[in-house]
Amino acid sequence: MALENQENQLIKKTFYETFMEADEKNPVRVLGEAFLAGHKDGAADISIIRFVQGEVYFHNKDYEAAIFKWENVHNDLEPWAKKNIADCFYELGQLSTAEEIYKSIDTESSVLQSEVALQLFSLYIDQGRLEDADQVIKKAVSFNPDYPNVTDIARAFFEKHKDWKSAIELAVNEAIRTESHHWFDILKTYAKQGLTKIFEPHYFSKCLAVLYQVDQTRFEQMVEALWNGYKNERSYFSWLREFNHLFLNLDASREQSWKKLSTLYQEAYFELIDGKYLIKELEEIIPNILTNWLKIADYSHALFASAAVLAWSEKFPSSISPEVVNDAENLIFHSRNETDGLEYSLTLFDSIVKWAEAQHVDPGHRFRWIIRELVDFETHHLFVVGTSGNGKSAFINSVLGENILTAPTSSVIVFKGDDETEIRKISDEELTTFSSFQEFQEAVDRRLNKAFDNAIMEFSLPSPILQKNGLVLIDTPGFSDRNHIEGEALKYLHFADSLLFVLDANDPFTEKEQEILMQIREYAPNLPIHFLLNKIDEIYDEHEAAKIIEDTRSRVRAYVPEARVFAYSSRLRSRKQQNDLAEFLKNLNRQIAEDDRIEKILIFTRQLISHLLDKRAEMENSLADSIKWNEEMVTKLNGAIHQLTDLKEEKARIITRTFHKVLEEIRSDLSENIPRILRETSDMIREDSDFRKLHLELNDEMNRRVRAYVNDTVLPELYRSLQEWILTANDELNQCQSFLDEISDGFNAMYGEDRLKLNCDFKVLDDWRRDADRMTSGVQMEKVNIFLRRTPYQILLKSAGKLFGAFQQNHAMLYNKYKQFVENQDYLDVVESIVNKLLLQFELFEKSLERDISIFFRNPFAALNQTVEETKKEISEKEEELEKMRSNPEAYRDPLTLFEIKLRQYEWMTISAKGVLQV
Repeated sequence: MALENQENQLIKKTFYETFMEADEKNPVRVLGEAFLAGHKDGAADISIIRFVQGEVYFHNKDYEAAIFKWENVHNDLEPWAKKNIADCFYELGQLSTAEEIYKSIDTESSVLQSEVALQLFSLYIDQGRLEDADQVIKKAVSFNPDYPNVTDIARAFFEKHKDWKSAIELAVNEAIRTESHHWFDILKTYAKQGLTKIFEPHYFSKCLAVLYQVDQTRFEQMVEALWNGYKNERSYFSWLREFNHLFLNLDASREQSWKKLSTLYQEAYFELIDGKYLIKELEEIIPNILTNWLKIADYSHALFASAAVLAWSEKFPSSISPEVVNDAENLIFHSRNETDGLEYSLTLFDSIVKWAEAQHVDPGHRFRWIIRELVDFETHHLFVVGTSGNGKSAFINSVLGENILTAPTSSVIVFKGDDETEIRKISDEELTTFSSFQEFQEAVDRRLNKAFDNAIMEFSLPSPILQKNGLVLIDTPGFSDRNHIEGEALKYLHFADSLLFVLDANDPFTEKEQEILMQIREYAPNLPIHFLLNKIDEIYDEHEAAKIIEDTRSRVRAYVPEARVFAYSSRLRSRKQQNDLAEFLKNLNRQIAEDDRIEKILIFTRQLISHLLDKRAEMENSLADSIKWNEEMVTKLNGAIHQLTDLKEEKARIITRTFHKVLEEIRSDLSENIPRILRETSDMIREDSDFRKLHLELNDEMNRRVRAYVNDTVLPELYRSLQEWILTANDELNQCQSFLDEISDGFNAMYGEDRLKLNCDFKVLDDWRRDADRMTSGVQMEKVNIFLRRTPYQILLKSAGKLFGAFQQNHAMLYNKYKQFVENQDYLDVVESIVNKLLLQFELFEKSLERDISIFFRNPFAALNQTVEETKKEISEKEEELEKMRSNPEAYRDPLTLFEIKLRQYEWMTISAKGVLQV
């Protein structure tokens, strides 16, 4: 104790007080006298006097005097003197010197070491050297965590600088070391703030184990804080594994209060099996979760926990120990059932529907309709069955007051009372409203539809007996000769609240009907069953009729003890019979139990899961078929493109050849007639002609006559020929369009939609007509140098005309020469020049024909090529989708399996409510 007191004085620099008398007020004088006395006594140790004098100088801020005194201390207090010297330099602001001295102190005193560390910590804070401050405070805590305030100082520093990792490590270590509520509460605060998630969950295992032994209430609070912190984090599964492994080995039980933890387990379990995770991710985690949950579940959670254990163990039998399963079986029938089973069941159904839609799988309108109808607790569903020929349809018609059922049906028909008549078909794929009664009859007539239609026909009509009694009649196809209900129709038994079995009074309750009844009881054991003894009017003897009724009642009650039997004639329309029937139906319409409807909702939810599993196989097959079909379509489309290419080339050849033939005919005519026209210009040569100018006149006349011939004869003939050519081309191109229409009709029939339109561009013909008009509407022919060419003979002739034309006696000679020249000239080069110039634009037009025909076919080519590309893209996308489905089937199957487990859990809860053990 004395040593601790001395260390405290050394820390506070009040060691000098041990030299003072109680009434002494002046330490300087007292210590000065003591120093003088010690100095005189050579044997005395005056170092201790110097040490305490230094303390006095320090308190009076005489730091230089204090340093001088402490530098001359050479006894056991020398390490403290060094520390005090460093304090002086710290106060003087000489921080680097202070730091150097602090670091040079060598002592075995843990107190001094801690004080030095705290001083260095403060010094580094002042210098802004946070990393150094962090290291020195961590070292101080590690070396001497019990030193006063060191852990609090460290925590404050970590929190101030948001060093949550260090703060949490400090809290964990101190909580484990001290087992102090204070540090556990600090750690819980961090966890509530979500700060602890930076650590892997296993880091807290030892801390939790210690806390469990210290305070179980705080343990539960800590677990809740950590659990919520890890939720929605990547390490959530790691937390679940670590904590449940830890908790499995703790001696917790439901005799203790674990309300918060039990709630956490329930929330976690439902979240995990909500269809977001694969089974391989859960199979390691769920068994421990359920085992731990069951062992602590209070009575408000025991039903959920035990049902969850039983459901999971049924699906994965070896995953949970038999002891736990047995505990769940015993517990489930002793648990309070305060759950809203209807809400849970509908939520499960909705979650499956939403999951399916997210997978781009249509859950179907039929299941939605069924669940919606089951939620209507004001309506009683009466299932009407009977063998063929027993008058079931006649009975239903008499109840409805209309002759609706006129032939054997192939569908389940639901008759509902309503103010207006409306007939709808509810299938998995669509909702269809029938526009006429005839359309409905054709849809349900078994003679037209041999196979059972899985869709439901909803027939709403004004029916007083249905509306007044809140009744819905459900009609099914009659029992077949094989003595059983259609397999699919049998599923709708679970939609019914009760069943009315129609018998024939002439031969009631046959062996065949008994077998069918047993089949119904096996499929729906809890369904109330009653009997209608039809055609009672055919029994003429009243005593015989009464005997048949009583005998039938006795026989059916051997199978169904609570069954009612009602004698009826569908042909009678007496008010009494109708009133008796109404009373009979009213008695059948017992109050609907919510548990019964919940059970039915769960049954159809199970059917939905099965339907979605089948859908998966259908989707894979559909994708494979679609890929194969599209590949065949690509082949057909490419074949059509090749055909179109051949057709285009053929039509280009035909149309170009016929146009070329027109030009050749015109060329031939021009080559034949222009020389004749030119020769005929000799008729203007006379003996009295002015031969000096005759060559000019001849040249002008030749050009005029050729121009007149071209404009008056050639171009009109060419226009007519071009119009005939256009008509021929139009026929050819129309044949192409007809051919393409057949192709597009064929493809569209295969596609089942007007997807392909192969319309050619007939504006090409309009362009050709316009060009034909333009090219044949008249040409401005350039004047051709026909008679003025510089051939030797022409030069000689023109020269002679100029030379001798002035002399009359030479006219006869010139006349003959000119006449001879004009009439005998072949004009080949002239004709070629004229024809080439005249037909140049037509030849250019001919060269553009192939391009124009390509334009004509451009749209069909584009449409076919685009369809090929779209089809190839569709093939690629579907191949990728199919590969994804086949390579990762659990991504679809596992969520449905988990939904099925949750469904089974609700079924167990429903079973527990009835107090009957079923497997």
